[in-house]
Amino acid sequence: MTEVLETVEPPQAAPRLWIVSEVYYPEETSTGYYLTALAEGLADSFQVMALCGQPNYSVRGTRAPKRERHNSVEIYRVAGTTLNKNVILLKLINMVTLSLSMFIHGLRDFRRGDKILVVTTPPTMPFIIAVASLVRGCSYTLLIHDCYPEVLVAVGKLKSNSIAVRVIDFFNHWLYKHAQEIIVVGRDMADLVEKKSRGLDIPIAYIPNWAEVDEVKPIARADNSLIRKLGINDKLIVLHAGNIGYPTDVETVIEVVKRLANDGRFHFIFIGAGVKHKLLQDAIDKFHLENLTLLEPRPRNEQVDFLNACDIGLVSLVPNMYGAAMPSKTYNIMAAGKPIVALTDSDSELARVIEENQIGWHLEPGNADALEACLNDIYDHREELVKMGGLARAEAERNYTLSLAINRYEEALT
Repeated sequence: MTEVLETVEPPQAAPRLWIVSEVYYPEETSTGYYLTALAEGLADSFQVMALCGQPNYSVRGTRAPKRERHNSVEIYRVAGTTLNKNVILLKLINMVTLSLSMFIHGLRDFRRGDKILVVTTPPTMPFIIAVASLVRGCSYTLLIHDCYPEVLVAVGKLKSNSIAVRVIDFFNHWLYKHAQEIIVVGRDMADLVEKKSRGLDIPIAYIPNWAEVDEVKPIARADNSLIRKLGINDKLIVLHAGNIGYPTDVETVIEVVKRLANDGRFHFIFIGAGVKHKLLQDAIDKFHLENLTLLEPRPRNEQVDFLNACDIGLVSLVPNMYGAAMPSKTYNIMAAGKPIVALTDSDSELARVIEENQIGWHLEPGNADALEACLNDIYDHREELVKMGGLARAEAERNYTLSLAINRYEEALT
């Protein structure tokens, strides 16, 4: 049964705001969590409605009500296939069926004067919602979590000079042209979108995602149940927690884990799922990597435990992801008071956050020599990790909170 919390309702004269996302409550994947928290946070200033699909990620198989009210937000869930998203053909079918359902519901339920905030997941959805918005006399704001076609080029699915890329850029130009505003989650993304929308005079707002500073806090290493369970208290532990998808540079990490297989100083933990999960499991089986532990995704309410099961948080991206995405896992690593080792393009948002606050190291993706050397240096100066972790936690509390994000979204949307 859905738990409904009583909150103060906005006045009926408040503008209507639709939050449009593939995933929403009860999903706890990153996009689902962020859009749910955002919608509920904006409910004091807007009449908020969420338009989404049925759960297909962390709670896949759950059949949620087609319509319900949760924490002052009216939720409309549309029909669509929920096939295995890790199979590209099946994922495309999901995208098409969901987008068509979204389009039909948008034409039926949007009203003239409504505000629409649509996220770029899946990548076909913003175009469908833009058409429905324009037909119904609404204004739409585009929230870019992943920038296409740049992500597809970076992961090797498209060539940068291909016809497909030119077609996507053509449609993006139309999408940007008719948007009221574009919101991005990284400064590098703002640079990229500004170039892509040059001449259109569309406002671009940088609003980063946030850390769960009230739920995720530093805890003493000796108190960590996962470290005790794995029996690795004497190791320097490097943790990757989150999606292990195409943009994740696991290949470089695997190479370093192999090189350090007989080095008793380090242990690596990966927690998550995704298409590259199999690469890690195959490496463990083939090379008998006892210094690498691979665990299935854990519930969000266990973050305080598993994010503290390390000395260093790992964020790993393939090359050429500049401006294409900003891993949201970064902020909760900071909330847990952990330094970060990142494989990321120079001057990316991730690299800037690390460098500006002196909370870790960023290295060139694909460079196993650099990562190995960095880890050796970290071990030799490991007494500095606590101080760096304190800086990370302080920065999360100062600049990456939900309340700050809500204020920024309210300003952008009004």
